Amino acid sequence: MTESSLPGGSVNTVVRVGNTVRRTASARTPYVSGLLELLETAGWDGAPRHLGVDEHGREVLSHLDGHVAWEPRQPAAVSSDASMVAVARLVRAFHDLTAGSALAADQEVVCHNDLSPRNTVYRPVGGELRPVAFIDWDLAAPGERIHDVAHVCWQYLGLGPSVADAADAARRMRLIADSYGLGRRLRRGLVSTVLWWQDRCWRGIQAEADAGDPAMRRLRDAGAVTEVRTAYRWVSDHRDVLERALG
Repeated sequence: MTESSLPGGSVNTVVRVGNTVRRTASARTPYVSGLLELLETAGWDGAPRHLGVDEHGREVLSHLDGHVAWEPRQPAAVSSDASMVAVARLVRAFHDLTAGSALAADQEVVCHNDLSPRNTVYRPVGGELRPVAFIDWDLAAPGERIHDVAHVCWQYLGLGPSVADAADAARRMRLIADSYGLGRRLRRGLVSTVLWWQDRCWRGIQAEADAGDPAMRRLRDAGAVTEVRTAYRWVSDHRDVLERALG
């Protein structure tokens, strides 16, 4: 069957073949396939189905129809308050399904670890685009609930210098925490976890690029390290505003 490249992939080569997606397998593939099978068994529709390995050794996943928000400019509905509520509830749903599982090991849950609009499928719900599923589970691993919630705040709200109103970003962080059901004790650490992610991200790209990883070199050369460091400084500068809103 004809293969067509899918947009947005900056690390792995991803193609569509019919109603399937083919991705280069890695050492992470067995863990990710086990996670997707757990979510399928639970009847959760917020992730693709793992369909095995093809004749080229690539993992085969079901293709999820819908709008994937990988381009910089998006319909307003993608970043609306209603979509933030829906994203938070989707994250809570798969966290709850993985809590206590063997895949979560000694951690609270399994975290996606790369939640962003570019890894989200949107479909019309009540006449407006809303998030209905997550893709690109390659980085999924045991972790803490707050890790994914903080990543959602960073990526879906675009926390950084492009934010025009820090107070409104703070309000929307509160909305995400409330919609997820993040307890008061945990939300006190939400901003510091955003900063942890940003610091970890730019340092990881830099280190792997220096070690010769071609995908990380492309990211670094495209300005990713500078972009994330700038976002880190913005969150640091507005930390008080963000934390006060979380209560």
